[in-house]
Amino acid sequence: MYFTDRGIEELASRRGDETVTLAWLAERLSEFVDVNPEFEVEIERFATWLARLDDDED
Repeated sequence: MYFTDRGIEELASRRGDETVTLAWLAERLSEFVDVNPEFEVEIERFATWLARLDDDED
């Protein structure tokens, strides 16, 4: 188990029944980076990965 799995599991258990939009998620990610600018690169990578999930891999 990765250290980050605990946070992911907490998210699923506490908010897993909620329905959110990607616009809502984007706003939360932006807020997170505003408060924690040292994570800007990681959040950028994560957001880009999510945005491109359906792209065909060449």
